[in-house]
Amino acid sequence: MTELEPKPAMRARLHYLDQCFAWLGQANRRDLIEAFGISNAQAAVDFRAYLERVASPAPTYDPVRKMYVAAKGHVGLSDTPAPASLEAIYAKAHGDAFARLPGPARHCPEEVMRELNQAIERRCFVEIDYVSMTSGRRDRQWIAPTHIASDGERLHVRAWSEDRKEWRDFLPIRVSADSSFATRPIKEQLPPDIDWETIVEVRLRPRSDLSADQRRAVQREFGFEGEALSFQTRRALDFYVERRWGLDRPGARLERF
Repeated sequence: MTELEPKPAMRARLHYLDQCFAWLGQANRRDLIEAFGISNAQAAVDFRAYLERVASPAPTYDPVRKMYVAAKGHVGLSDTPAPASLEAIYAKAHGDAFARLPGPARHCPEEVMRELNQAIERRCFVEIDYVSMTSGRRDRQWIAPTHIASDGERLHVRAWSEDRKEWRDFLPIRVSADSSFATRPIKEQLPPDIDWETIVEVRLRPRSDLSADQRRAVQREFGFEGEALSFQTRRALDFYVERRWGLDRPGARLERF
C-alpha cells in the first residue's frame, strides 16, 4: 500500500461520499459525521481527499446551501465499487426521516437445517414432526431429504415422503425443533424425482390487455431487457413462480406465455 492510497476506513468514507453525490447530488461534512461517527476535522480531511481524487468535473461548494453539489456530468471516483441502491444511501443520509415497511422474516431454525442437511449428506431417512397448514396437525413422519432450494423468499427441502410415497417440498420452519431427528440409512434406491430433474423455461411478458405505455412501464419495473423475460427453473419450483412474481394476484401486471 502506498502512502497516497487511503486506508480502508477512509476509502469506505470516500466511496460513501461518491455515492451521495451520484444519488443525492449533494453532500457535506455532516453526512460523514452522522454516517460514520467521525469528528468534524476528520470529515474535512476526507472531503479534501475526495476532491483531490474525483474525476472532473468535481463537486463545487454552494455557500447558500452550505454543501458541495455535484456537477451535471458527475463522473466520480474511478475505483468506486458497484453503487449502493438509492434506498440504502437515502436511508443512511436521512435516518429516521426515511420510512421503510419491513418484510416478513423468513427464518430457518439453524438446528433444524443442520439436521436436515446432515441427512442429505449422509443419505439418510430422518424422523421429523411437521406442522401441516392444511390439516393443522403435527405429524410425525420419516422423510429422505435430497436437496435444498429457495423460492427467492424462503428455503425449501426437497424430500421423499415415506408415508405418502411421493416427492414433496418441506418448509424447515414447519419442522419442530424438538423432533427426534432419528436417522436410518436409505437401503433401497429412491424413486426418481422427475419434477426435480426436469428443467422448464418460464416466459413472462406484460399483460396483453395493458396499453403500450403501461407495458413499457412494466418492462422497466421488472427489469426486462427485451419484450419478454425468460428464465429456467426446476419443475419442482415452478409452482412458486405464480406467487413470487405476483401472477396469482388481482391486478397482476405480468402473464405467462
